Amino acid sequence: MKVKAVVLTALNEYSVQEIELDPPKENDVRVRMTATGLCMSDLSVINGKLPMPLPMVLGHEGAGVVEEVGSNVTNVQVGDHVITSFIPMCGECYFCLHQEPWLCTATDLFSGMQPDGTSRVKLNGEHIGAFAALGNMAEQIVCPSMCVVRIDKRHNLEAAALVGCGVMTGAGAALNTAKVKPGSSAAVFGCGGVGLSALQGAKIAGANPIIAVDLNDAKLEAAKDFGATHTINASKDPVAQIMEITNGIGVDYAFEVIGIPAVAAQAYAATRRGGTCCMVGAGSPTEEYKFSALEMPLASKKVCGCLYGSTNAKVDFEKLLGFYETGQLDLDRMQSRTYTIDEVKEGFDDMVEGKNIRGVILYK
Repeated sequence: MKVKAVVLTALNEYSVQEIELDPPKENDVRVRMTATGLCMSDLSVINGKLPMPLPMVLGHEGAGVVEEVGSNVTNVQVGDHVITSFIPMCGECYFCLHQEPWLCTATDLFSGMQPDGTSRVKLNGEHIGAFAALGNMAEQIVCPSMCVVRIDKRHNLEAAALVGCGVMTGAGAALNTAKVKPGSSAAVFGCGGVGLSALQGAKIAGANPIIAVDLNDAKLEAAKDFGATHTINASKDPVAQIMEITNGIGVDYAFEVIGIPAVAAQAYAATRRGGTCCMVGAGSPTEEYKFSALEMPLASKKVCGCLYGSTNAKVDFEKLLGFYETGQLDLDRMQSRTYTIDEVKEGFDDMVEGKNIRGVILYK
């Protein structure tokens, strides 16, 4: 089967090309994509910040309809509406068996290959990789069945697509990883799609105050709509301003969602003694976070990494869509602009320029 897809052929060189999909093997599914989110992680693959073998079909956030299933597939059937999960849930590895499915090792996130080490995508007759074994920036995909989660058909697939990465990562950071408590204080450093999702997760958890930090005033204005009680432009010593808001104590929970060491240092400094600093942003493998060897024990701050919002996707995807239905989670305003697949370059340009909270590719 031939479909259109966004293919990265070299660093910073990508285009819409025709690819060929192999039929699903026994544990695969074929999904007709409805919507694909444009995520900063895709941009990090494009510019080499997240190194992956090329060529590769981009895209890892999205939702669609199952068109075909392999002979061993039991979790979904043809016609089901699904959200893709860039982390598989095999149910058999050490982490799945220990209730940590967001750490599942069934696929290598950075290889572009399926669990069996092969590809289902061809470009000019040669097999190539697909980001996270998905390659969601395509009209259709063939992926492992363990990477799709069935959702109720009453849900809007365009909104549901955002849950597949950015919203789950951000909201999950607050609800699952940090486990924000009602009445606690929180600060979110970075107000893109993941940051605003973390902010909404903190709001759902009952945090107050919720402080949004960014360099972009437009994003800070948007943060107010998503639940921020205070906004801080990071150009003016955000740590000092947070200390002023919290009477010199610092916040109970700080979330760094950009992956920049200097911002992580600010988030850590803004965290109160005994508080939790949650590192959500994916930085470069060549950069490091540094902490004072004396302050770390004396301040007793907890520093934790957060992958995919510590999610059990089979439960949490529907839970977040439930929050959406009750108005607690705003997914409609998160989707600030839609594009066709042929407009993907404009979508990434808009991302770089900070024009969108989340751009979304829609397919006919």
